[in-house]
Amino acid sequence: MPDDIALLRESLRAGVAARAAGNHPFGAVLADAEGKVLMTMGNAWLTDKGPGHAETNLAREAARTYAPEFLADCTLYTAFEPCSMCSGTIYWAGIGRVVFGVTEARLLQLTGDNPENPTMSLSCRDVLAAGQRHVQVEGPFPELEDEIIRSHDGFW
Repeated sequence: MPDDIALLRESLRAGVAARAAGNHPFGAVLADAEGKVLMTMGNAWLTDKGPGHAETNLAREAARTYAPEFLADCTLYTAFEPCSMCSGTIYWAGIGRVVFGVTEARLLQLTGDNPENPTMSLSCRDVLAAGQRHVQVEGPFPELEDEIIRSHDGFW
């Protein structure tokens, strides 16, 4: 059984690395059913601007790399709830589970009206529930909120 807290922290580290590289401080991790990390991606703001979200980057690469039957048993971990674009990409990639630390609504409070992060008021649960196949969603994890929010200190 995967250690969701440890893997959320791994996604947080990927976000810190993305920030150190000059991108937005978001990261994502793909793990198999046992919790083995298969890939890690960071935000790609410098090259892709708005669509360069870590979760979208990871889901796209996962779909290129693994069969849908395999991805159905995998989990995407991300410190912040996937936006509607990322949720759609996760769905279309065939990833079967999403675990996030902090809600999109809390991210909006953090980033405000920053034009580089025009947060939408649409939960990943709503986006994923609109699909024909089930994607399990876990989150938020209030015990990680302060740690996750600190990773954005001074950025927005």
